[in-house]
Amino acid sequence: MTTLKRNARLLMCAPEHFAVSYAINPWMDPASWARDNRAHAAAAREWADLHRTLAGLGADIDLVPSVPGLPDLVFTANAAVVLDRQVLLARFRHPVRQREQVHFEAAFRSLQARGVVDAVRKLPPDVVLEGAGDCVWDETRKLFWMGYGPRSDAAARQPVADAFGQDVIALELADPRFYHMDTALSALPGGEVVYLPDAFTKAGRDTIRARVAPEQRIEIAGDDGRRLAANAVCLGNAVVMSGCGPRLRAALSERGYRVVTTPLPSFLRSGGSAFCLTLRLDRRSVAAAATPDRAAVA
Repeated sequence: MTTLKRNARLLMCAPEHFAVSYAINPWMDPASWARDNRAHAAAAREWADLHRTLAGLGADIDLVPSVPGLPDLVFTANAAVVLDRQVLLARFRHPVRQREQVHFEAAFRSLQARGVVDAVRKLPPDVVLEGAGDCVWDETRKLFWMGYGPRSDAAARQPVADAFGQDVIALELADPRFYHMDTALSALPGGEVVYLPDAFTKAGRDTIRARVAPEQRIEIAGDDGRRLAANAVCLGNAVVMSGCGPRLRAALSERGYRVVTTPLPSFLRSGGSAFCLTLRLDRRSVAAAATPDRAAVA
C-alpha cells in the first residue's frame, strides 16, 4: 500500500551571534547577559536541542546565515509572513532590528531561486509588520490572527489581506511583555486556540471568544504565560515548547496532543521561545495534494 508523506518545512538561524545586547522589550537585560560568561554557550546548546527535536519530528529545516552584530536574526518568525509559497517580507519598528531586513530578503531570494517559494513581496513603505511573529495563521478558520500596537501597525491588516487573499483579524496587544501575537496566541491544527487573555484588550478577548468556540479555547495564565507557553511549534500532534505546566499539559493531552518540552531559557531572556526561533515555509490555505513517499512506493 502506498503511504503519503509531507514534512513540515522550517526556516531557522543558528545562534552564532545571538546575545542580549540591547533592550527593546521588558524581558531583555543586556547588563545581566554581559555578566554571564556561560550565556552564549547555553544558548547554543538550547538551540541545537530545539533543532534536533524538530528534525526528529520530521521537519525539514533551511538555515539563514548568521551575521555578526545581528543578535536577533535567530528569531526567524519575524522574517516574513509565508503562505501558499508567497512571502511578504517583514519591516521592523526598531532600528536595531531593521538591519536584519536585507539579510532576510537575501535568504528568501535564495529560497525562491531554489524553488522553495514562488514570490517575495514587500510591504508598503509606511507600514510596519514584524512577520509571522505578529501574524499567526489559523488553518482551521482560514485566517490570520494579527497583533498590533507594540511592534506592528494596525494598518498592516489590509496589505496582508491583499497579499494572501485571506481574512485578517487584527487585535491590539495590551501588555508590553507580550509584544508580538506569537507570545500570546497559538492556533493548533485541531482548531484549538491557546491564548493568554491578559495580553489582549477587552475588545480583543471578546473577538477571540466570538470566533473560537468555548471547547476550543485554551486559556493560559501565570507561569505558563511567563514561560511563553503559547509560543509553541506544532508538528502534527506534537506541541513543542520551552516549558509547560500541568494544567496546560492536561488540556492539550485530553485533546490528543503530545507536549514536547525543550527548555529555552536563554531565548526567554530576549523575549522569545520555540515559535520565535522558527518560521513555517509550507503553510497552505488549501490542503495540497499529497505526493507518494518514494521509499514507500519502492
